[in-house]
Amino acid sequence: MALKKSELYASLWSSCDELRGGMDASRYKDYVLVLLFIKYVSDKYAGKPFAAITVPEGASFTDMVALKGKPDIGDQINKNIIAPLASANRLSDLPDFNDANMLGSGKEMVERLSNLIAIFQNKALDFSSNRADGDDILGDAYEYLMRQFATESGKSKGQFYTPAEVSRVMAQIIGIGSVPTTSTTTVYDPTCGSGSLLLKVADTANGQLTLYGQEKDATTAGLARMNMILHNYPTALVMQGNTLTDPRFMDGQGGNATLKTFDYVVANPPFSDKRWGNGLGNPLDDPHERFKPFGVPPAKQGDYAYLLHIVRSLKSTGTGACILPHGVLFRGNAEAQIRRALVRKGYLKAIIGLPANLFYGTGIPACILLIDKRDAVGRKGVFMIDASKGYAKDGPKNRLREQDIHRIVDAFRKQADVPRYARMVSFEEIADAKNDYNLNLPRYIDSSEPEDLHDLAAHPRGGIPERDVQALADYWQLMPSLRAALFAATPAPVGRASARQANSDVGMNVDPQALHVAEGSTTAYVALLQGSEPEPRPGYVYLQPAMADVRTTILGHPEFAAFTETVTRLFTNWRTQAVQHLAAFDAGGQPKALIGTVSESLLAAFKAAPLLDPYDIYQHLMNYWAESMQDDAYLIAADGWQATPTRIIETNKKGQTKDKGWVCELIPKPLIVARYFANQQSTIDTLQTELEAATASLTELEEEHSGDDAVFTGFDAINAANVKDRIREIGQDPEGADERAVLKQWLKLSERISTHKKSLKTAEAELDALAYAKYPDLGKADIKALVIDDKWMAHLATKVQGELARVSQTLTGRIRELAERYDMPLPMLSDEVAALSARVERHLARMLVSWA
Repeated sequence: MALKKSELYASLWSSCDELRGGMDASRYKDYVLVLLFIKYVSDKYAGKPFAAITVPEGASFTDMVALKGKPDIGDQINKNIIAPLASANRLSDLPDFNDANMLGSGKEMVERLSNLIAIFQNKALDFSSNRADGDDILGDAYEYLMRQFATESGKSKGQFYTPAEVSRVMAQIIGIGSVPTTSTTTVYDPTCGSGSLLLKVADTANGQLTLYGQEKDATTAGLARMNMILHNYPTALVMQGNTLTDPRFMDGQGGNATLKTFDYVVANPPFSDKRWGNGLGNPLDDPHERFKPFGVPPAKQGDYAYLLHIVRSLKSTGTGACILPHGVLFRGNAEAQIRRALVRKGYLKAIIGLPANLFYGTGIPACILLIDKRDAVGRKGVFMIDASKGYAKDGPKNRLREQDIHRIVDAFRKQADVPRYARMVSFEEIADAKNDYNLNLPRYIDSSEPEDLHDLAAHPRGGIPERDVQALADYWQLMPSLRAALFAATPAPVGRASARQANSDVGMNVDPQALHVAEGSTTAYVALLQGSEPEPRPGYVYLQPAMADVRTTILGHPEFAAFTETVTRLFTNWRTQAVQHLAAFDAGGQPKALIGTVSESLLAAFKAAPLLDPYDIYQHLMNYWAESMQDDAYLIAADGWQATPTRIIETNKKGQTKDKGWVCELIPKPLIVARYFANQQSTIDTLQTELEAATASLTELEEEHSGDDAVFTGFDAINAANVKDRIREIGQDPEGADERAVLKQWLKLSERISTHKKSLKTAEAELDALAYAKYPDLGKADIKALVIDDKWMAHLATKVQGELARVSQTLTGRIRELAERYDMPLPMLSDEVAALSARVERHLARMLVSWA
């Protein structure tokens, strides 16, 4: 059976992390990732002539396994495995496997390295044919481990990894996926880290391209080279060195050499590098003229130094994207001058504000600056997106969800204004004196939620402000009659019932009409108490149903039913098309392409759904893909539509085996039972209910007769043997008749429980055997129906129904909130306090007590 991606990732991480001990994750990752690399290239390329990667004889993973347990294992790995591999493939700066400070000395090193090697000996980790076309399982596993290590490394050690979600946004907004690319198309990352950002751009491209990267840290540069190989880009060129002081990619030789330019440049440079100018000399004398046209960044703020390097490294038709801290948008002095020059030249196409705490090296919010030289001359403004509110918590960090990525990219591609999210800002507005080229996003996009203001006139007089009701205009536009059913210009009789309920809640049970009408009561309030109709108050409305009936009124209204039918029809229509597409998927298929097509069609379908956010529906599918559906798709891609249960055999330390049941990943047992053995499951459910009822009765009986001098008081343990012994002791003594009856009742319940348990166990075993025996009878059509209809679509249908429920709950909650806010006017509160005070005084008087 094919290896599930989730199992691969989880097993690698848990095993490696278990062996880490006290070693810092940022250093330990080097050893784990090198082992993963050696295992992969050995499986994929060892013994193959003219392979993209050379695995020298004696330097494969198999040769590494032979070193397990040897006292000089670290030194042998360095000499016989690492050195030949590095030399043959131009790798450098790989970790020292004989470093006692990192791995321990003597026996500790031997055990740690031997155990690490054993992790990758797992027979399931055979990478010789792991790659379904277009889906790199091993490369994704590498990225998963990088992310885990970055999370574990803490704030100061996360620079080697750019979150994949941010990389995907950058890869899409530079537009590389919308044009054909060839091997002459160049992509460059001047601060490439482990290379994940470059690879995301490559994944987005529609054809071949050539990758270039430079990384200052030698070990991280080595990781980047390995990452390129693992992702099937063995020809990518990654150089080690300081990009600002020693850029390694040049055109020409010697004194005629000029900075190489590229079609696309992406980067996540170190934030606010305080040593960016070390070794550079006077930036204005920079031989590559990166700073003279724009200005020199502050000595202690290197953000614009990297951005200007990107600008200079782009061809005249090139596009670049760079992640920088938010400060670059508004800091003054030298940075303000650079910012002004970039805007005036038309190079700055877009700014995307990201949520805080996304990156592993810092918690501060960042932004993406998009540089586009091709259309700089005719550019009229900067497109701005404030995406700071769209994220999910993920442990100690925040993370962009699939819907957040899609929303950003969609807004950017449409270049259309989206309230509180995105807008095109003209150069005139940016240059206006009030802004003076300050690009801080809140100046141009108000992303704050409207404040929920209280109406001071409504609190003393009652009534719900009409402006609050009108704020729900999206609902009323679709369901105008529902608004009329919920609100009217005058209070309904139910308003008095609401007040009576309020009095009942405090124990008064007094009709509000009998309450004293306080001096100064409003006309509307007096009219309400006296049962007459008050005159409408302009700008205020009253809830018609009781608050407890609001949701029932909404759900029962024909317009809401029509809305529900509309959404259900949209899902049904999409489902019909999606099922056909999913059923056509088979062995050798591309899971990533599958989910791409299905998810995009779902998003498109629900853009026509009123009151629902189509991105929320899309996110449900993408969550399910990550949780379960992805693994199913990879199993099908590897084995086709096969569903074979696997016995779970456990072996103890003595070598003895025990059958622990069975499992089928693609079609779990509950799906088989629900479709084919519903009657048997119903019988089991009935037995389970009867067992629970008998158990509850027994527990209740024991609790009722377990007090002082009760039937079970003297029992060390309440069990059948002790109960029977006590019955024999009592015998036929008339005085023990009641106790005997309780004990016999206990025995009867206990026997009933025992009988139910036996019956339940037998029924469950029979059902288990029936389900297990059903799998061989399943045809391909049966398997598809179970997986697509009963598993995948059933899950998504439940999520869509949940979104429908959320619409009614949100509307209900807001209406109740408004109604409760203004339900009891100030005079009524005063009268209620007076009535309560009078009642207390009467009670005190009856007790011959009075207030001092």
